Amino acid sequence: MAADERQADRRSSIGREPVSLALLAMLAVACFAGVSALSRIYHAQQTSLGDRWFTRGTADLKAQHFERAVSEFRTALLYSRDNYEYQLNLAEALVGLKHRSEAYAYLINLWEREPENGLVNLELARIAAQNKETDQALRYYHNAIYATWSGDEEIERQNARVELIEFLLGINAKTQAQSELIALAANLNGDPSQHARAAGLFLRAQDYEHALAEYRLSLKTDRHNPAVLAGAGGAAFELGKYGLAQRYLQAAVAADPNDAQSADLLKTAALVLQMDPFRRQISVKERSQIVLEAFATAGERLKACPAGDSKGPLSPASGLRSLSENWARMKPRTTQGSLRQNPDLMEAAMDLVFNIERQTNAACGAPTGTDMALLLIARLHEGN
Repeated sequence: MAADERQADRRSSIGREPVSLALLAMLAVACFAGVSALSRIYHAQQTSLGDRWFTRGTADLKAQHFERAVSEFRTALLYSRDNYEYQLNLAEALVGLKHRSEAYAYLINLWEREPENGLVNLELARIAAQNKETDQALRYYHNAIYATWSGDEEIERQNARVELIEFLLGINAKTQAQSELIALAANLNGDPSQHARAAGLFLRAQDYEHALAEYRLSLKTDRHNPAVLAGAGGAAFELGKYGLAQRYLQAAVAADPNDAQSADLLKTAALVLQMDPFRRQISVKERSQIVLEAFATAGERLKACPAGDSKGPLSPASGLRSLSENWARMKPRTTQGSLRQNPDLMEAAMDLVFNIERQTNAACGAPTGTDMALLLIARLHEGN
């Protein structure tokens, strides 16, 4: 009887074991689900807090409150230590504070994770430029130009190239800047402001032909822009295209009467056109009168330019004395009648005038007014 009872209990116990196991499994699942839910809530809270501090940081970074931005981005990173955007914005804020070494440490780590990131390459280029590491700066600038960008990729790449050009102009690498400018100009979309920006950079790089071409493209759709008209006039002036320069500068001054620089260039361009005796379609009488006035102007310039007390056969003063003697010998023969009858005398007189203006420019500094006009005319006819 006792044996039967024990056997029944054993059977009952065996029957309860699956139920217990099932209950334990259900309890384990419920606990795991609870822990997972709590974990998700915790991570969601962490993400929310990180995003909140990041939002504050981006606002302060945009307002250039760099110190506050650094603190806020550091706090954001406490909640998401490996967040790429948080680290990148922290690096930008550190650059703003001029903490270049610390910024570089973050940026180079980000670059290793994403070497094709445009903004990371651009910030590394800026740091290298500030540290006068030219080769590194060029490398990262070029990376930025051909990298991927999260916004308008074409605009971001153009802006990176413009920044590279500014850097090259800043270190006086004009030839390299011109090459980058040609690449920039080849990818413009017809926006007059972009053509005007490229033209201004060409002007600074002393590539006046391309500058004038870009200003003209800008003026096709923005015909009355005073700054663009002034730039086109300045580029034409540098190219010795004084008639074209005069037209652009007249339009620039009409559009902006306060543009003193364009007004001064306009006066000089008008003097060059007026005082050039070799221009076409003027009479012999008018040509001889122009030569007489130029000869007198050069004589006055010699008197006003003593070239100091330097001595020796090759000194500036010696050269000017020789010019003075030549001018004095030629003066009695330089009359309107003689000039009209003797074209060779006219040529000789203007050769002397041009030599005087060149040498006084070297010995006594840049001339003004009619003397500047004569110097420009001399350069215009060099080699003729």
